[in-house]
Amino acid sequence: MGAGSVGGRERGGRQRGFTLIEILLATVLLAAGLALAFATLRAATATVERGDDLARRSERIRAAEGFLRRRLVSAQPISFAVDERTGAPVRFLGESQRMRFVADQPNYLGRGGPALHEIDVGRDDEGVRLQVAFSTVLAGETVEERDPRPPEPLATGLSGVRFSYRGLNQDGRLTGWLDAWTASQQLPVQVRVEVESERDGPWPVLVVALPQGSGRIADDALQEVAP
Repeated sequence: MGAGSVGGRERGGRQRGFTLIEILLATVLLAAGLALAFATLRAATATVERGDDLARRSERIRAAEGFLRRRLVSAQPISFAVDERTGAPVRFLGESQRMRFVADQPNYLGRGGPALHEIDVGRDDEGVRLQVAFSTVLAGETVEERDPRPPEPLATGLSGVRFSYRGLNQDGRLTGWLDAWTASQQLPVQVRVEVESERDGPWPVLVVALPQGSGRIADDALQEVAP
């Protein structure tokens, strides 16, 4: 029995705990695993945030371009002023950063009827902004309101906005893009809107065909057509 007891003590004496090196190695492996897990989590979070930013950017662009498309498509050959030089009715005025035309008022205004749409480029603390203002049109003239509504922003934080127009030449073919629409008695055939944002970069170019447009431009305007 004594010998057995001695053997049991010898076998028990051979059992030992982890060495310091093994503990350090296990700690290093655990730290590396945690670091890899955190890095993977950060990468996944960044991917989700980029996806959310892209979705917000796309939604912002779609909302602004959708509004512009609906307004331009609904443009009507209704005069909103009279040319003081010729006495001719003014139905569409277009510049590189401003355009004016008549269309039905948006539903959210709740007024109904034709309204002058003035879409132009303004500035605020965030930089360039695309905005729209509405005025009532009655009997071919714009009604001056006592308390006009301030322009409503369509997009802010932009770096540049440019409008251009196309009509028909003397042969009935589309012209190149014009920086200004001078045939104010008629609507252009197409309107192009180019927007650039410092944050989002250039937006997809918006080209809208006006169903009511059949504008023919004069010879002097044809000389300004871009190649």
